[in-house]
Amino acid sequence: MAVAYPRKFQNAIGAREILTRIVGDQEAHLVTLNRYRYSEQRSCKDLTEIIERLNGQPPQLVRDLSHHISDEARHAMWLTDLLVELGANVGTPPGSSYIDEFERLIDREQKDPSKDLEDFLISTLAAINVTEKRGCEYFSAHIYTLKQAPQTEENIKIRETIEKILPEEAGHVRWGNRWLAQLADKSPEHRQKVEQAKLKYAAIEQAAFEAGMDITLGAELRRVANLLEVANTLPVWQRPQYLMERLPQTLLAPDLQMTRINVVQRIWKRDPQALMEKFVPMFLNGLQGTRDQRQKRIS
Repeated sequence: MAVAYPRKFQNAIGAREILTRIVGDQEAHLVTLNRYRYSEQRSCKDLTEIIERLNGQPPQLVRDLSHHISDEARHAMWLTDLLVELGANVGTPPGSSYIDEFERLIDREQKDPSKDLEDFLISTLAAINVTEKRGCEYFSAHIYTLKQAPQTEENIKIRETIEKILPEEAGHVRWGNRWLAQLADKSPEHRQKVEQAKLKYAAIEQAAFEAGMDITLGAELRRVANLLEVANTLPVWQRPQYLMERLPQTLLAPDLQMTRINVVQRIWKRDPQALMEKFVPMFLNGLQGTRDQRQKRIS
């Protein structure tokens, strides 16, 4: 069975490169930790909703998901304790939400257990699996980066907290792989559905991940390109409606505009010179990124 791994940011920048920049900036580092906390906390809510929709069937999966919720709650607790100890914010993180964008890109018509329980299970497990893989990638890269960074008391505390979380997140990935493999082994039709779900949710996850990272000029167009990649994983007759429902918000991207404003305000307050010397050139360089992506698709 094919294995879907998270891709680099814009197929060019890896997790270690991104974390190296983040760890070197305390404000960005604490915001990133708060994003981890928020994701773990939100997972408890989302997994609880899945259990309620399953309504007791199959009981083995309900049991596993309840254990999963316990793990995620513990991770959120560890991260909350860490952030409070460091005097950091534990409110809703600023900027575009990876989770909200992921939810927006999901085709809800395909996730209804009352219509087809097995299709619901395949879609749900594929969605959980691909997001857990992204989490493992970034936790692992974060630990590696912190080992290379100055061994301050703060960095050591952060690394030790993430080192407690990573093994359990890796266990969630293995658990998802096992469930998907069991479903795929039922029949050739099931195998095809699992493979298709993996492709679909890998494309959705990549689009959501990049939407939360990319605020430079041309980001709206790159979001549209990622939306088209998601649509191409759907049956042909579903693509027009899927695109029509999501294209307006993707182009207008109100969350992106607000994020840009907030980032500019924060940089201006902290270092006006950096705004002109670093942020503005980076922002304008985003247009070149759009051209490069378009050229790759053509070639």
